[in-house]
Amino acid sequence: MIGRIPLLDVQPRVLDGARPAKAVPGESFPVSATVFREGHDAVAANVVLTDPDGLTDGWHRMREVAPGTDRYEAWVRADRPGEWTFHVEAWDDPVATWYHVARAKVPAGQDIEVVFADGAALLERAAATETVIPVTPGHEVEYPGKELLQETAERLLDESASPEARLALAERFEVHEALSVRPVREHVTRSEPLPLRVDRERALYGSWYEFFPRSEGARVDPLGRNAPISGTFRTAAERLPAIAAMGFDVVYLPPIHPIGTSFRKGANNSLTPGEHDPGSPWAIGSPEGGHDAVHPDLGTIKDFDDFVARAADLGMEVALDFALQCSPDHPWVEKHPEWFRHRSDGTIAYAENPPKKYQDIYPIYFDADLPGLLDECERLLRHWMGHGVRIFRVDNPHTKPVAFWEVLLDRIHRTDPDVLFLAEAFTRPAMMHALAAVGFHQSYTYFTWRNGKDELEQYLRELSADTASFLRPNFFVNTPDILHAYLQHGGRPAFEIRAILAASLAPTWGVYSGYELCENLPAAPGSEEYLDSEKYQLRPRDWAAAEAEGRSLAPLLTRLNTLRRNHRSLQGLRNLHFHHTDNDAVLCYSKRDQDGDTVILVVNLDPHSTREATVHLDLPALGLGWTDRFVVHDELGGGTFHWGRDNYIRLDPHENPAHLLTLRR
Repeated sequence: MIGRIPLLDVQPRVLDGARPAKAVPGESFPVSATVFREGHDAVAANVVLTDPDGLTDGWHRMREVAPGTDRYEAWVRADRPGEWTFHVEAWDDPVATWYHVARAKVPAGQDIEVVFADGAALLERAAATETVIPVTPGHEVEYPGKELLQETAERLLDESASPEARLALAERFEVHEALSVRPVREHVTRSEPLPLRVDRERALYGSWYEFFPRSEGARVDPLGRNAPISGTFRTAAERLPAIAAMGFDVVYLPPIHPIGTSFRKGANNSLTPGEHDPGSPWAIGSPEGGHDAVHPDLGTIKDFDDFVARAADLGMEVALDFALQCSPDHPWVEKHPEWFRHRSDGTIAYAENPPKKYQDIYPIYFDADLPGLLDECERLLRHWMGHGVRIFRVDNPHTKPVAFWEVLLDRIHRTDPDVLFLAEAFTRPAMMHALAAVGFHQSYTYFTWRNGKDELEQYLRELSADTASFLRPNFFVNTPDILHAYLQHGGRPAFEIRAILAASLAPTWGVYSGYELCENLPAAPGSEEYLDSEKYQLRPRDWAAAEAEGRSLAPLLTRLNTLRRNHRSLQGLRNLHFHHTDNDAVLCYSKRDQDGDTVILVVNLDPHSTREATVHLDLPALGLGWTDRFVVHDELGGGTFHWGRDNYIRLDPHENPAHLLTLRR
């Protein structure tokens, strides 16, 4: 039902208010609404946040986005994790109406004394109004302005002064300032409260590193005469200090469980595996155990616990793959045959994504026993949570019912709200949006396939504005499944460019091991699969030799993660702003946080050629005036430049593919 002051379309509203919008502590996010009324009197609106304890944080005045749109907006922040709500209050603003009338009638000499009498009465009402500034109990403060408003009200009635002088008294800055904290509100109309979930910071910001423990410390006989020896949790832990030194926050492990032998895949996804091929970690389950077991080649559960503890000592969290699928040898196949779809001949259907076939994997059938699957999956998650895992990367969640995820994630959140879930869902937008809305904290994205200027700008505007209230992007530059043609053919500059883009466009980004070595050989022309994919074989790497020979991108990754930690503007999503350039291969964007920390990125998207361009900056978006001059320092290539609105740049992809500029007044 429409209230006295029409108040419509309050946003953010996720699934029509059924699910919470998302934020992290200190993150600014916009609340907007359409507010109007009959006639010509002024209206106003404000946002009220209510914290998990039911306390309101006071007053956030909304401003009209553009004159005549009736769309009002305020940027607000929650200061701690928990379940919050927010609502909008719309109201008649008689003070603003009076100013509009006075500014028209006083210069025209119309109804002078009536106008000032009305104004004096309103100022008296404002003086008697409690301030809308939040006050901490026990620390009450008397905000100045009450006496000023009373004095001004008296002087408005002084007929010995000229009308112009009396109006000038009401127009003083300090009077407007006093009125801003003592508003006169009539016909207050409140929206329904909408939910807001404030997660811990890692839900929005972090740097991920993915690697296979079995490859770290593995030994492979190049002549194939002996069985290869798998790496273990202990040998993998030796890699952790180097990962931490590059500034990564999260170490993500593909499945660590026993691997089936039936229909095992060989090297390069071959259907005829060799005697010693280790199989794909995603073919989960064998007589040695299922999703709650560790592969015996990797060690014991105690070794896993030690790995998690070592990562924590280095300031990193371990994210574990949660892949709801089974090898034909998984204990569930015999114990719970109803959890799988059967063909008409009685056999279980293996996974397919035509033209891809996964004969070594059985997908789960959720409609036969959803309650049983929910209970078992909750048990599995809590098992690994008990071993220190607080982040899960969920494999292919879009192939499971959305309702299943909503119930399962809510169960975990009720008792452990710090546990985070990343959706690995490269699929249709509607499904990706639904998964994010029902509880996934982060999502993989289409970033890997967005390489041109126009498509990057369009996609990032969507992610940083349209869907930012519920979908948090995680920009992986590569994955064990995805080696994009841009990396295959762009050489080292392509790897540098994509890392710079991912680390600065999104607050969360990630790399799959081997990226720093610029591994770029595809399985076949036109394929995005790696040649000799680590999904099907052990792949030890000589990190020390690569660094000694100067082939490693580790210094660049370290620099990027250091800059992300030092600049809070790079930890945000909604603060992204694009600027115009006159070259289609040159992308320019900036990020600025609420405290003024500002970075400007100019990136050459062409990994093959030097590009020149004029960058036309939107200076107000940087907190500057159109004619301001300022100094920028390039945090990647070095150098200091004097910039203004229009600036010439030249970027050689082999020398300096990008500027990451910090702004100095």
